[in-house]
Amino acid sequence: MIDRLRHEMDEAERKAWDSLARYKFYMFGYWAAQWVNLNRIGEFKRPNPWQSLVLGARQR
Repeated sequence: MIDRLRHEMDEAERKAWDSLARYKFYMFGYWAAQWVNLNRIGEFKRPNPWQSLVLGARQR
């Protein structure tokens, strides 16, 4: 089960980056939320891969 969650998390991260790269912000939000939810469910405690984007946005 844990391996499946990890796989789904990796897939959600890939899809989020792909959506962001194509200016599909709504879909980016969807996949980023999926990643956060899976990270919480699996208790992986992986760092947020979009943290640098958030920090950059806050500086603007």
